[in-house]
Amino acid sequence: MAYPPAARSSPPRQPSVKVILDSADVQRVVDRISHQILEKTQGAADTVLLGIPTRGAPLARRLAARISTFEAVDIPVGVLDITLYRDDLRRHATRAVGPTQVPTGGIDGKRVILVDDVLFSGRTVRAALDALNDVGRPASVQLAVLVDRGHRELPIRADYVGKNIPTSLAESVKVTLAETDGVDEVKLYGGATA
Repeated sequence: MAYPPAARSSPPRQPSVKVILDSADVQRVVDRISHQILEKTQGAADTVLLGIPTRGAPLARRLAARISTFEAVDIPVGVLDITLYRDDLRRHATRAVGPTQVPTGGIDGKRVILVDDVLFSGRTVRAALDALNDVGRPASVQLAVLVDRGHRELPIRADYVGKNIPTSLAESVKVTLAETDGVDEVKLYGGATA
């Protein structure tokens, strides 16, 4: 009895990876956002930067440092932990709760700029707005992001965007920063190559 030849298996498909921003690009984007903040806030008067962990916190510190370099303005920086305000706590494992660090002088009556690495559905920003209400009452709230990849589920828009990256829902954007990951880079993962 003859057996049919065994089917050849093709090698597994690997997801494609594309570097969108390298280290020099990330630095240029941070510089540009810093300049935009200075322009839109009349020299960062009464402005506080609050970074959303994990990568929004070092980005906020970088923005403050660049603003100080450009205009000799020391802008207060803090960290806003949103873990307990997320709407997906029951569905997904979450990271440990971190500290919220409000700068000396607080946020009441100030312009608060929330800083994050990637804007996607808008749910992280919604959680940040809820957390912010428990910290104080700012005069206004703005949003600065390194990358906006689209696909909003909520009516949220960034005031300062480093790079707009049109993506499909099958793709993902990964930001790495020297402070947290050892290298500054933005990569787009998605699709598969044979």
